[in-house]
Amino acid sequence: MMNDNNTLQFKHFLFLWFGAAVSVAEILAGGLLVPLGFTAGIAAIILGHFIGTTLLVMGGIIGTRERIPAIESTRISFGAYGTTLFSVLNVLQLIGWTAIMIISAAKSANEITKMLWQFDYFALWCIIIGGLIFLWIALGREGGWKKVNMAAVLLLFGLTIMLSAMVFKDISILTKVPAGGMPFSEAVELSVVMPLSWLPLIADYTRFAQQAKNAAWGSWLGYFLGSCWMYTIGLAAAISTGKADPTDIMLAANLGFAALGIIVLSTVTTTFMDAYSAGVSFTNLRPGLNEKLVALVITVVGTLLALVADMEQYEVFLLAIGSVFAPLYAILLTDYFIRKKRSINPQLLANWGALAVWAIGVALYYWFLKLDLVFGATIPVMFATGLLYLVTGGYIDKWVYCKKTPKPCCG
Repeated sequence: MMNDNNTLQFKHFLFLWFGAAVSVAEILAGGLLVPLGFTAGIAAIILGHFIGTTLLVMGGIIGTRERIPAIESTRISFGAYGTTLFSVLNVLQLIGWTAIMIISAAKSANEITKMLWQFDYFALWCIIIGGLIFLWIALGREGGWKKVNMAAVLLLFGLTIMLSAMVFKDISILTKVPAGGMPFSEAVELSVVMPLSWLPLIADYTRFAQQAKNAAWGSWLGYFLGSCWMYTIGLAAAISTGKADPTDIMLAANLGFAALGIIVLSTVTTTFMDAYSAGVSFTNLRPGLNEKLVALVITVVGTLLALVADMEQYEVFLLAIGSVFAPLYAILLTDYFIRKKRSINPQLLANWGALAVWAIGVALYYWFLKLDLVFGATIPVMFATGLLYLVTGGYIDKWVYCKKTPKPCCG
């Protein structure tokens, strides 16, 4: 049903998700693929992002059709208690993402100002970047956010072209012999999990779309193009310099303020989405709270965490996200698109069978990682989890816990 809040169009989603993809964290993730070399690395990036972004958009379609946030949509399959569990997990991962994004940006910004002006204050940069994210959220959709975000992403686009020109100035990176040591399947997986990490968020935005088709295409194109581009920059930079951090390249190119602009703007246009969606998920735990107010608190918490945390376990963090949310959305997408189960049952408190299949899926994820399959772990585990859920669906629908009411809960 359309209402006055459903104002976001194709261009808004295109810019929103392109802006979300342009970040230092994505460049660093692309740098992890350096053992494959450029050609195989690009193949893994494209394949992984095609898979991951398509799954991402399918989650967004549910949000547009049902006009519900991402985590609330899990009530369709798992019930109220299941959604509570996933809300907690999502809030935790989003606080982690907020901190990681602030850390990576603050480190890069600090390196730039230290080189240019001997200004060495990492903690201050954490606070500055956290404050800008706070301001971005406070601006809100009703405060002209759409126009400001589009202008910021256009500026980012120009700055990123400059960065790309610097990275690809040395064309020998295209033919350097790969160092080896990373299976192609792991590279695909590291490309899949980045868009997959947005699955618990996308419907928070697509629920405000005018049309499902425009939201889907805008989101797919914006994220696929932006994220593939960032991964490619990270891969090329790591091959050329041995580091995926673009800071050194930007400093060597004398980009100066442009370098700071890329770091700060890209972090703000990405991380405000993490903090905002953490606020949306938290309201599932405490209904009635203002999601924007909670998002502002989450930003403060993420900023404080950034002051004491580090990024040494970044790859482990990415894979942990895949293990939790790949089987979760395999079940939800199977229910919604195959079993045609598309409405929330207010009486359903917990679907124990669905939760059991999800737990099996988490275990399967890590097993598939060890097998080094060409498509990584996400696709096999989603297929296996979805198939198991589909085959056992008739039994699972009876293994539920419901409110005590005169009407039957399921069946």
